[in-house]
Amino acid sequence: MDQRTPLDLTFDAVAAARAASQSAAQRAQTQDRDDGFPAEDVADLAHLGLLAAPVPPWAGGADLGEESGASGLATVLRLVGYGSLALGRLYEGHVNALQLIARHGDAGQQERLFADALAGHLFGVWNTEPTEGGLVLQDGVDGMCFSGVKTFASGAGYVTRALVTCRGQAGIGTLMLVVPLKPGTRSDLSAWRAHGMRASATGTLDFGGIAVAAEDVLGGPDDYFRQPDFSGGAWRFAAVQVGGIEAVFDAWRGHLAATGRGGDPHQLARLGEGAIAVEGARLWVNRAAETVSEGILPPERVVALVNLARLAVEQAGLEVLQLAQRSVGLQGFLRTHPLERLSRDLATYLRQPGPDRALTTAAEEILRAGGMAGDLWDGTIA
Repeated sequence: MDQRTPLDLTFDAVAAARAASQSAAQRAQTQDRDDGFPAEDVADLAHLGLLAAPVPPWAGGADLGEESGASGLATVLRLVGYGSLALGRLYEGHVNALQLIARHGDAGQQERLFADALAGHLFGVWNTEPTEGGLVLQDGVDGMCFSGVKTFASGAGYVTRALVTCRGQAGIGTLMLVVPLKPGTRSDLSAWRAHGMRASATGTLDFGGIAVAAEDVLGGPDDYFRQPDFSGGAWRFAAVQVGGIEAVFDAWRGHLAATGRGGDPHQLARLGEGAIAVEGARLWVNRAAETVSEGILPPERVVALVNLARLAVEQAGLEVLQLAQRSVGLQGFLRTHPLERLSRDLATYLRQPGPDRALTTAAEEILRAGGMAGDLWDGTIA
């Protein structure tokens, strides 16, 4: 990694995301393999300033985040996801990590870790682990060290600054730590034989024996699960998903134009229905992002709205996939057709944890609230 200069006042995150998206879309097909990873695209994110963009201005970044203007971040995440959902997944994790550092890190941690982001390090947030053998902080010969693994860690072997959750000593709760990692070490991608998102390098990371210092601990016990930040942040991955939905829609639209089938009224009807779904998903994400940024609703109401948004995006994605595949037909399932990989990646990334619980907890909050339905999300009712 090399030390990079701070971003200047003319930095345009949306323009940078469009450039990164275009390059990623051109490379995505060749990266679609079990050992694939968008290394050149991540390098583009660094060179274009997007790895540094979520860093606060005082540390050399552009403050691309929820507090300073979530609509801009939503657009950036959507554009990166449009070019490559695998890249979008990695970038969303990078953004999430830097936001957690900004929220919970002390001055020394922020200065050190934000400098790492400016230098081109890829951050990630890894919280998933097996039922047995998960990450634990324990006493070692020379101090504290890790034992255990994290699973379903996107960017395993490529993320060089991992924000992880772990169990501490009895009664302490869940801790957050930022751990430096060497590329190509401690990762096992052998189990990641997925239908889609093959280039996300999602695997298991063994942390056993890594020494931990006090300055590696971020915030206090259970800060990672603090609401509305924990569940409310789901709008970010939904924004990436919207980019993937738009890419599927455009591949479908391009097929109809290229094959001269756009004059068929049934094809036009399907395309119109798809356009409604695409725009609806984008509007849901923008509303959720703005609600989180404004901070005027109680935490339970924020979480309810974001849960509805992520489910609306899932529904829109499934609808567009069904419409596109019916419209294009068998050609869309051939590996030579652009719709084939885009559909696999989107179908895989739409699968997020706990959709049923997200729906029912949102409905419970709506049922509990008083007032008119139109006032639920504007802060006028408790």
